[in-house]
Formats: sequence, C-alpha cells, structure tokens
Amino acid sequence: MTELLIRSDAADPARPAVVLPEPPTRRERWARLGRLLGHRPGLVAAIVVVVLVLLAAFVPSLLAPGDPNTGVVADKLQAPSGAHVFGTDYLGRDLYTRVVHGASLSLQATLIAVVVALVAGGLIGLLAGFVGRWVDEALMRLVDVLLSIPAILLSLALITALGYGTVKVAIAVGIASVAGFARVMRAETMRIRRSTYVEAARSVGTRWYVSLWRHVLPNAAGPVLVLAVLEFGLAILAVSSLSFLGYGAPPPSPEWGSLIAEGRNYLATSWWLCAMPGLTIAATVLSVNRISRALDGEWSRAR
Repeated sequence: MTELLIRSDAADPARPAVVLPEPPTRRERWARLGRLLGHRPGLVAAIVVVVLVLLAAFVPSLLAPGDPNTGVVADKLQAPSGAHVFGTDYLGRDLYTRVVHGASLSLQATLIAVVVALVAGGLIGLLAGFVGRWVDEALMRLVDVLLSIPAILLSLALITALGYGTVKVAIAVGIASVAGFARVMRAETMRIRRSTYVEAARSVGTRWYVSLWRHVLPNAAGPVLVLAVLEFGLAILAVSSLSFLGYGAPPPSPEWGSLIAEGRNYLATSWWLCAMPGLTIAATVLSVNRISRALDGEWSRAR
C-alpha cells in the first residue's frame, strides 16, 4: 500500500496536513500490470486462449481461411497431421476450420445467454434489495422457484415452448441462469443500501432513483460483473450441451456441441472428431474461469 506523506499546515503549524501521493502514470500502470502477469503464467495462458477464441468468433477467416462446409471425400477421416491439424470428418471437411468457424455461433449464443441473465437477474435483485418488504419477498420466492428446478431441465422446458434454434437456446439458457444473478445483486444492494454515504444522501433529501443510480448500482455492480464472466464459461457448457442434443442450429452449422454429436458415431475409430471440439470447449471454459477468479481476487482486494 502506498504510504501517505504528512507535513505541517502553513496556516496552522500545529495541525498536520495529509498530502496524497500523485496518481500513477500510464507507464507505471503498465509496469504494474506486467509484473502482475509475470507472476501468473496461468492467467497469461488463459488470456491468450480467450483472445484466440474471440478472434475465431469475430474474424474466423484470420485463423482458418477455408470454407468449413467444403470437403474432399478422398481425405475423409484422416487423423490430425500437418495438413489437417485437427484431422478431417466423415465428409473430408477440415475439422480445425469447422471448430474455428463454429466459435462464432457458440459464442453468439453464449453472449446472448449471459446478457439475458445479467439484465433480468440484475434488475430483479436490484429491485428486491433496494425496495425490500413485500416486493423482496415476492421476487425472492420467484427466484427460489427457479433455483428449485435444475438448469438443464428448465432450459429444455423453455426450448420446448420457444422452439429450436441458436437464439432460442441462448434465451433459454439465460433465463435458467437468472436466479444466481438475482441473489448476488440483491445481497450487494442490501449491503450498499445500509452504507453511510447512502444514508447521508437520503438524509439531505436525495430522491430514491438518484441514490439508486448514482450510489447503489455502481457499487453493487462489481461482483455481478465478475459473476457474469464466470457464468460465460458455464453458459458455453450449457449451450454446447443443448446443441449436442440437437436443439441448436441445424446441420451443417459447425456449432461446437453439434460437432461432438456428429463425431460420436465414429468415436471407436476416429477419436479426434469428438476430442478436438471437446478439448476446445474445455480449454475455453477453464480459461474463462481462471480469468474470473483473478477478477474476483482483484475486486476483493479493492474493497
């Protein structure tokens, strides 16, 4: 922790004045970040994996310029090699190209799911924690009902009502994750609502919506955003699971879950058809979880 510099006040020498140190420069902040990452190689590896996945999602042609739906039948079911890093599938399509281009579909659904859960759960928790009384009771009983149903079963029920498709799968996964965001936001809102500066703002006549917008929401949002990063990894698993069951985009869309489902019939002879997409999902989820733990630790120290 940076020490404070204390000197005597010129107007009253008997009373010392506290002088805060100057804020760090941009170079010092970058140097601190470099030292932090230098002591955490696992975090650096996780960031690299996430950056590569994001590049695959937004600029897939940069990592795999080929067509994911075009194959050479003569090259079907070839094991991983220099020519085909992830091998080829039963139609001779390059599996690496399909995994890279499938990242955009899988991450699009994941992002929609996290946004739905963050917005809906955050609003429920914010309203319940700030208003309290019967509103809190009613909303928390709704959250308890959502928590009592396994997320995968709730997602399947919602998909049955909404229909098949990537966006509908994403909405179903997002609704199934609302309860966790609502509980975290409610707890943080109740903690901030009882703080001294919020009580002081109320005592001077600040309107409730001003206190909510300026004081409660910014200070309660940190843990919820950390949860959103963690939930991103869980949403990838949920979306891939539902895609594996056939509720996602129809073939030949190369969603990660669909790729594993296509390769399960060839698992005995062509292990890479399931292993490579599965390892990609595992690496992405573990990397996101590692980053979320680092963010949680930094947020806890900042508090």
